Formats: sequence, C-alpha cells, structure tokens
Amino acid sequence: MNQMLKDICFDPELSPGARNAVQVCLKIKPSEKVTLITDNVSKEIAASIVNELESLGCRYRIWVLEELATQPLQSIPREILEDLETSQVSVFAVHAQPNELRSRMQMTEMVTRRKIRHAHMVNINAQIMREGMRADFVKVDKISTRVWEIVSAAQTIRAKTPAGTNLSAEFNERYRWIKTSGIISPNKWSNLPGGEVFTTPEQVDGTFVIDGVVGDYLCDKFGDLQYEPLTIRVQGNRLKEASSTNHQLEEEFWRYTHTDENSDRVGEFAIGTNIEIRDVIGHILQDEKIPGVHIAFGNPYAEHTGADWYSSTHIDVVGRHFDIWADDCQIMRAGEFLLEV
Repeated sequence: MNQMLKDICFDPELSPGARNAVQVCLKIKPSEKVTLITDNVSKEIAASIVNELESLGCRYRIWVLEELATQPLQSIPREILEDLETSQVSVFAVHAQPNELRSRMQMTEMVTRRKIRHAHMVNINAQIMREGMRADFVKVDKISTRVWEIVSAAQTIRAKTPAGTNLSAEFNERYRWIKTSGIISPNKWSNLPGGEVFTTPEQVDGTFVIDGVVGDYLCDKFGDLQYEPLTIRVQGNRLKEASSTNHQLEEEFWRYTHTDENSDRVGEFAIGTNIEIRDVIGHILQDEKIPGVHIAFGNPYAEHTGADWYSSTHIDVVGRHFDIWADDCQIMRAGEFLLEV
C-alpha cells in the first residue's frame, strides 16, 4: 500500500500545505512511525503527505478505507486500530460519509488514550490545502494563545453579526478552554487546518443566524449558506427552533440534532483564530477556523473540556462578520481581532 501512493502523481500546489502538516503542525521526527488513513477521494492529498514523509525518512503505514471496509463505516477497521497502537503520529485524510461520526470518535478515543499526535483532516480538499493549510501556524498559535488567555478568564461572552446573530454564553469554571492552533501536541488531537479555542459552555441563549456553514456531512450537501441561511434559537443551552427557506436543510438539521437526548445541547462554544482565512468557502474543516464564533450541538469533547455529559453526534454551525465581547471587553469587530500579540 505504501508503494501505491508513492506512485500517484499529485498537483505540486499541494506540497506547501503537506509540508506544513508534516514539519510545522505535527513536527514529525525521522525516528517516529506514522499511521496515514485515507480513502479513494482523498488519495492525491494523501500522496502529497506521503511525499513529505518520504523526504523525512520516517516509517509510515498507509490505509485506504475502501480496501478494508464498506462505507459508511460502522467502526474503524481492526487493522487500523492495531497499527495505531504502534504509532506516535497519525493523519486521517478522508471524505466524510453520513452516520460515520461514531467510527471517527472510536479512533479519536484511542488517539487520546495513547497520546498520539493526530491530524484530523475530514473532508480535506485541494482548495483547503492551497489556502488554510498554507497559514503561518506559528502566527496563528500566538493569536490563539492571546484569545485563550482572555476567554478562559471571562464569565460571559457576547456575539453579534449584521445578519442578526445575538448570542450570549456563560461558562463553568470547572470546564477547560482548549487551544487548537494547528500546532499539535500529544495532549490534544486537532483538526487541520487549525485555529480555534473552545470549551463546553454552561449556558448559551439567543439567536444564531448561520450564514456560513453547518457541519458533518450536511456541509458537503448544502455548502455555503450565505444566501439561504439557517436561523436557530437557543435557550438554556438547548436548540429550540430552526428555520430556513431551504426546508430540506431545516428538516435534516433538526433531525440530526435530535438523534439522542443530548444532540440538541450546545457542547462546544468556540472562537476561530486562523487569521489567514478571509472568508467562508463552504467546507467546515476550514470554515470553522475563520475568526468569529461558532458553536456545536452534541458531543462536548468531555475528555478535553471536563464536561460531565455525552452525545453520539456533533455538528458545528458557522456565521460571518462577528463582533465579540469577553465580559465588557470587545475583542473582535466585523471579524477582525482587536488584540495585540
């Protein structure tokens, strides 16, 4: 399998992003072993990463999902889990299928247990490799650290947008704020491209006009919502209403957020910090890192935030052009941070 991807031709424009992933974000050493998981859709991007691993001279093992299991995956194949047990680094570059979140959670639970430096690149594509993955992640880490310092001390955060978002969040001091800037450590696996700080909120109330994107497989299905937004109302940390002129989006989002008893509960409150991303492109992997607020319903990543509840689902929602206040201090205006680093 290793030889197969080595022989695939790939666009050289993918190389800077792949090099960033290998050398800057994951800091892979020649002495380490890497598990690379991909699928047929993402093979060219995986090949660009393999090229960087070859240049580094480290050991690696490639797994192509279609060769091991039928999609959508019900669980991560045993062969991959066994290989992860012997790796220090892993990369998951795969196109998401409906109802596969449980299998991905199975993998990230192992990654967390073994403290593997893991790059989660669900729905990665060539545009993201040319844009978000070319960010200066050292710079992103600096602004992420400053935001983390401010919000982790705040009792409330308010957020507004010209589209009509008016949201207020309160926080529990027992729940940790997590920084995932793209510089990946053994303590927290991270999406790539990186750039966000997040926690599990104690309470969220208000209106969120989703004129960016929704997450999971719905993102691939509905894309950029700028001209057909989904408006939701949250009360007491639960989703109460959802409406859109796109009734299929409205219905599928509502169904997704009512899968289990906590699927409609806000499990994540986050601020995107990738200052080199300028606008929504219709792909959640990159769009949730755009400077602004995004929230997610469902799984609160309790293993990291310290939350004391669980959900089998997790779906992010993203808007545009935020003003943000941490307590009484405004930290963002029209999507631009007002912070010195």
